[in-house]
Amino acid sequence: MNAKALATLLVASTALSTLPMTASADWRADMPAFRIGLLGGENEADRLRNNDCLRVALEERLGVPVEMFPAPDYAGVMQGLLAGQLEYAALGASAYAGIYLQGPNSVEPIFVSAEADGSTGYIAVMYTRADSGITSLEELEGKSLAYADPNSTSGYLVPRFELKRAGIDDDEYFSRTGFGGGHEQAVIAVLQGQYDAGVTWASGQGEASEGYTRGNLRRMIDNDLLDMADLNIIWESPIIPNGPVVIRQDIPQEAKDILKDYLANQLEQDPQCYYDVSFGEGQGWVAVDHSFFEGVVEMRREELAGSR
Repeated sequence: MNAKALATLLVASTALSTLPMTASADWRADMPAFRIGLLGGENEADRLRNNDCLRVALEERLGVPVEMFPAPDYAGVMQGLLAGQLEYAALGASAYAGIYLQGPNSVEPIFVSAEADGSTGYIAVMYTRADSGITSLEELEGKSLAYADPNSTSGYLVPRFELKRAGIDDDEYFSRTGFGGGHEQAVIAVLQGQYDAGVTWASGQGEASEGYTRGNLRRMIDNDLLDMADLNIIWESPIIPNGPVVIRQDIPQEAKDILKDYLANQLEQDPQCYYDVSFGEGQGWVAVDHSFFEGVVEMRREELAGSR
């Protein structure tokens, strides 16, 4: 072998050694890009910025380009996964349930984020403007309510379910209800006086006056979009199963293994990225499967049956 050929071989060997240990060329050829869906709920620039660390980390490990697709609402990501146009997304439990009811073999849940105390549930909270004088659910009768998104667990499914269980028909109890277009947008709509109240998600841990330890309110504070002095928290739901990270069932097993290995160690190896992508403080990712969400699936099935 001449010197030029040897040099070429050494360069090629060096390049291969920088690829992830388990990434192999055969499946990469069939997966020209790994596509991540980003749920609606906060503005697009913030979603892309907060998830860019995930894009970089997975691109390095998978050895294929990683592309992010921010959707204007939950339905866009759900349909992207069902249609095979996305490989990965972090979902709410209701959005996962909606996908499962349409295509049980389309995606698999692999992790949920653990809260600051290690638990794997969160809450829905109802809020009003601090200067509205509305400090209880009873005082909301005859007022308006903004849900976040029809496919949101905490921003629609659970609050509506709990209101119904308490004997409250939201069509009759409130002067009107509507959708804010996402969690962040609904908060802004309430702050601007377009609605009297809204619902969103929070860890339920830490101080409500500080936006809790994790959730939409915490993220809005971090992004300088909210001062909690401007809101009252007037209602909290029972514990809801944390939403899952899901992957399409039909992607190569090696790609799944690389992804799972990164997330399992993300808090230890990349804590700022964990904070950014999981909406605040927590104790890392906890492995789950479909059984973790069976209660929400039944709740969603009941909601769909009632709308027909």
